[in-house]
Amino acid sequence: MTSNDKPDQSFDSLTNKFEKNIYGTSKGKLRHELLLHGVSRHLSDAPGKQVLDAGGGTGIFAQALTELGDVSVTVIDTSAEILERARQQYAHNDALSFIHSPIQSFEAPQQYDIVVCHAVLEWLQQPLCAIDKLVSWLKPGGLLSLSFFNQDAKLFANAVYGNFDYIFAGMQVKNQVRLNPQNPQSPKVILQHLQDSPLEIVYQRGIRCFHDYLRDKTQQQRDYDKLKQLELQYGEQHPYLWLGKYFHIIARRVE
Repeated sequence: MTSNDKPDQSFDSLTNKFEKNIYGTSKGKLRHELLLHGVSRHLSDAPGKQVLDAGGGTGIFAQALTELGDVSVTVIDTSAEILERARQQYAHNDALSFIHSPIQSFEAPQQYDIVVCHAVLEWLQQPLCAIDKLVSWLKPGGLLSLSFFNQDAKLFANAVYGNFDYIFAGMQVKNQVRLNPQNPQSPKVILQHLQDSPLEIVYQRGIRCFHDYLRDKTQQQRDYDKLKQLELQYGEQHPYLWLGKYFHIIARRVE
């Protein structure tokens, strides 16, 4: 899927639930650490250290970036409530700034060395249009770090769980849970769109290629270190990367 007719998702009124469900779990922790692992490997490849985190939410990834080196990060997000939480939490960090704006209407005051957009596309009506905006904000040689909920892995997981009727219904439900991604994307579709843009793919990885498929869910916490080691070892390899619940791509602007 590349687009749908549902409105773009904001997490206003869901800040506490968002933090608990996303970052208070092994799945959120693992996603964050694997994304940070990928970006940290390429930080030195950027022309400079001016970073835009588009849809950066609570600021946890932006904060982590400032701990890796001398970077300045601007976070934009459509949720005023979540941004206010981020401002309060990271008021001590002069390298962070926050702007209340959706991606679609943001007027970038400059081009950036790195543009980050993690776990946002799946909440948008027109994700490919959003990608084009992200690319336009990159300096020549700048890096785009993009991650999104994987449509193909969603289907595979529901088959493994035995949710056959849900699959045959197009994986749509009448009453959408607000923290369930509403518009997951196929990695191959996104990769093709990026390759049709002035970009060169330099990195790709599946995120949570094994974690979400464990039969014994208690192992997600109990064997977390072993699980992370497995993800790091195989997450860039075929065929496992295509099974990641999220897909991570880093691309360089070539013009």
